[in-house]
Amino acid sequence: MRAPLRIAAILALSLAALAGRAQGGSDWLQWRGPHFNGSSDETGLPVKFSPTEGVKWSAALPGPSAATPIVCGDSVFVTAADIANKQLLAFCFDRTTGAEKWRRTVGSGYMPAGRGNEVQLDERSNYASPSPATDGKRVIFFFGNGDLAAYDFAGKQIWARNLQKDYGDFCFGWTFSSTPLLYDGRLYMQILQRDIPVSGRGRPDSPSYLLALDPATGKELWRSLRPSPARMESREAFTSPVPYEHGGRRQILLSGGDMMSGHDPRDGRELWRWGTWNNGHLRPDYRVVPSPVGGAGVVLGCGPKKEPVFAIRSDSNGDVSETGVAWKSEPRSSTVTSDVPTPLFYRGKFYVASDLMKAISCVDPADGRVIWNTPLDVRAACWASPTGADGKIYLLSLRGDVQVVDAASGQLLATNPMAPDENEIRSCIVPARGNLFIRTNSRLYCIGK
Repeated sequence: MRAPLRIAAILALSLAALAGRAQGGSDWLQWRGPHFNGSSDETGLPVKFSPTEGVKWSAALPGPSAATPIVCGDSVFVTAADIANKQLLAFCFDRTTGAEKWRRTVGSGYMPAGRGNEVQLDERSNYASPSPATDGKRVIFFFGNGDLAAYDFAGKQIWARNLQKDYGDFCFGWTFSSTPLLYDGRLYMQILQRDIPVSGRGRPDSPSYLLALDPATGKELWRSLRPSPARMESREAFTSPVPYEHGGRRQILLSGGDMMSGHDPRDGRELWRWGTWNNGHLRPDYRVVPSPVGGAGVVLGCGPKKEPVFAIRSDSNGDVSETGVAWKSEPRSSTVTSDVPTPLFYRGKFYVASDLMKAISCVDPADGRVIWNTPLDVRAACWASPTGADGKIYLLSLRGDVQVVDAASGQLLATNPMAPDENEIRSCIVPARGNLFIRTNSRLYCIGK
């Protein structure tokens, strides 16, 4: 190929790659967004709004869900637990009008020990907590009863299976709610569970594992066991697998069972492990809810119940329990702690929302220094993980108050009540296609200028 033609070809490929990245950045294909860290490159997003102001459209939903809306092209995917009719539902809405394109009943009602057709296991959650995920070809829905299904964008089911039926009953004291991950051509599912039965569920040797499936067929590619020295509830993780790429190294991050670990995406092989926030593994109730997040060469993980956050070097190898900590926050007295929300990495900084302290902190990834800390003006804690976009941090409280914080200064820009009569709202706010998508227990909102 002659030099001018070769340069033109390279330029064309580069422009196509940039266009692909721009297209992907305008969508929100998975729970933690296009960068897998809660951030987006969206701009021009609103600051002040309400259920009647700045609303492009809203759609009624038949029941609650902690799942985050997923936006791809002209489609918005959400789930719902229809408590009255005992159904687990998957929805597709038109992104521009809010019209319902289709809905499907996904939940089989499978419960261990013949417990019947239920959609809720405990009083704080329901089986519709995991978020959908899409690769632009198909959308994957998972529910806490084990039902896993793939649909095309027209609503036709491609495949379906139930992980409890295939791999054994889940062994959790609370409702299992890990979100599926689509990454590098594979579908990843994480099951980090107790090793002893609880309330008739599970078995004494229930294994914890990372599972990789073919997203086109749902068939297993591999299953990698993930052992842990934790015991009882401390083995439970309500986290989700998160990918991280740094320095040419790709890994899948897991947090739970009194430790964090990095795994090879190709075969699940454990690259490193670090633990623990549970001194001597003494406490049996240290279940983990926040997922790990990578940024600036470290992996951030949150110890439960006012324990510190820990930054582990992402280039670690083997057992780095004694050497892997780059820094950690102050124990128990600091606002840099999280029992439920997953931290955000945005514009080179970590943002840790503390549900226990009702505050959010901006943290330097190099040394853990707190750059700013802002108390949140909310009636209830924020369990939904923070989202970063357009130089702002968006947080949604359990009572539906949307807090908007300036990412650089920490200034509280607005408090927007979106569901004053509701509670237990836990869905993350999604910036996509120039709008904010906000899910309360009863409605899905599209907010824009």
